[in-house]
Amino acid sequence: MTFRNYEWKIAGGILLLLITLSAAAFLIVNGYYVYLVIVLPVIIYQAMEFYRFQRKAYRELDQFVESVHYRDFSRHFDVKTASSDIQPLRQGFNEINSTFKVISKEKETQYQYLQRILELVDTGILSYNEEDGEVIWMNDSLKRMLQLPYLKTVHSLARRDENLTREIIDLKPGENKIASAHLERATFKVLLSATAFQTGGNTFKLIAFQNVNEALDETESKAWQKLLSVLTHEIMNSVAPISSLAETLKSRLQESVPLLNNETGSVDDLEIGIETIRRRSEGLLKFAETYRNLNKITNPSLKKIYVRDIFENLLQLMQPMLEQKNIEVETILKDPDITLEADIHLLEQVMINLVVNAVEAVKEKEEPRIVLSAYQNVNRRVLIKVADNGSGMPPELLDKIFIPFFSTKKSGSGIGLSLCKQIMMLHKGNIQVQSAEGDGTVFILQF
Repeated sequence: MTFRNYEWKIAGGILLLLITLSAAAFLIVNGYYVYLVIVLPVIIYQAMEFYRFQRKAYRELDQFVESVHYRDFSRHFDVKTASSDIQPLRQGFNEINSTFKVISKEKETQYQYLQRILELVDTGILSYNEEDGEVIWMNDSLKRMLQLPYLKTVHSLARRDENLTREIIDLKPGENKIASAHLERATFKVLLSATAFQTGGNTFKLIAFQNVNEALDETESKAWQKLLSVLTHEIMNSVAPISSLAETLKSRLQESVPLLNNETGSVDDLEIGIETIRRRSEGLLKFAETYRNLNKITNPSLKKIYVRDIFENLLQLMQPMLEQKNIEVETILKDPDITLEADIHLLEQVMINLVVNAVEAVKEKEEPRIVLSAYQNVNRRVLIKVADNGSGMPPELLDKIFIPFFSTKKSGSGIGLSLCKQIMMLHKGNIQVQSAEGDGTVFILQF
């Protein structure tokens, strides 16, 4: 409505000018030159007024375009101090600015709302320009996941993790892929999902990172449980009769010794062979029984316990061995009131296994040292760490140490860390390891 009035004023001015020009032409054609003295000043005045009006309108429009260019929608054009012919124009500009301001505020609100939602989710999100790799946005979940405070381009991630960078760049929109993410001294699996969109003539790729370590660990644990159940069942069913038969043969042989000729020592050899079969059969049965324990852990009895009590009980139990081996133990617990929901007996078993492993790891060190610490992270999750200054482990072993039957010790059974992992999964938590050769090892329990 404002600009409609403005149009009528322009049309009226042009119409009056045409009428005046027509009157001047009529006077010239009919020879009334005397009257031109009156008409010509009116024509000149109308032309100058039209030029002045257009110039003022142009200046107002130029200022409005400038405010739009710099998105200064807060700018206000004073209507009251303007001339009557410019007032409708300024009023129209103010209405447009107000509309833009409302739209801009709505978009900003939507952007802030969306950003807050994306910051709350556990899924890491990364958006970058496909042409030059410039990172447009990454949420806090991804920063925590990759332990990166800032990322300028996606290619700069290659300095930290070249393989993951290659997987991200090669991932096509609409595809999903499981990749390994490598931190300073730890590795975990992430599910990468990609999509792409175009805006402003540029193509952007959006990557979602989901930590699937816990899901994979649970699936893997169930698979191992089924396999161990079958193996132990078959081993015990097959070996038990052999052990029993060897015992029977040994008794029969001992009864028949007086009746047999043992001049060549064949009877003694036979007795030793039967005894060896019996002993190894019983050893194999004990071995199978040990691994059967992996499947005997059911639901934990969860209670609220203080972490400081866990540390105190553990140190009381392990103190004689630690003093004997001259191992220094440091406890770091900034908040003595940290609590968690756990089965105290199962958790103590985990801590004992980890400390025993740490003792084994530092036995060659001149100044052996073990550090027990606990704290709450930004998500209020409780983390317990068992660190040592031992020789550490090579990267190729880090993915294997939680596998049943696998052990780096000559006399190890390979059950300790597998048991720890299963106990932590029963607590809806996980266990991670960070290690580097020569720098020691850190086991992290996250509840």
